[in-house]
Amino acid sequence: SEDDSNLEEYPTEIHDYLAAFEKSLGSVDEMLKTMMSVSRTELLQKLDPLEQAKLDLVSVYTLNSMFWVYLATQGINPKEHPVKQELERIRTYMNKVKEITDKKKASRLDKGAASRFVKNALWEPNTENEHASKTPAKGKKRQ
Repeated sequence: SEDDSNLEEYPTEIHDYLAAFEKSLGSVDEMLKTMMSVSRTELLQKLDPLEQAKLDLVSVYTLNSMFWVYLATQGINPKEHPVKQELERIRTYMNKVKEITDKKKASRLDKGAASRFVKNALWEPNTENEHASKTPAKGKKRQ
């Protein structure tokens, strides 16, 4: 009964949004419990410097995003608050880390192999004529 009266206080379409929001909060809570179960120094010792930077950036981005949501729930426009600039600054660093990660994943150019590949791919009239005279033309059967 009391739940029914609460449902009537706001439009029904909002109920789906609130249910999704509550589910998301539960996921964040579970993730935070997992992260808090391990000491930060212990966790950082297991990670290389790039992974440490990623963890720090995700942590600070999450914290600032949650503050953004808090401001919105308090009726404060977060777009006009310094938290917006902070989130943009963090995104800049996230992009820098992504560039470094992408550079690490990019294949290295083997200059020797590339040079051989290009040299062999180029047509050389003298060798081509000699090569053609020694081998039968394709598509014709030998007799």
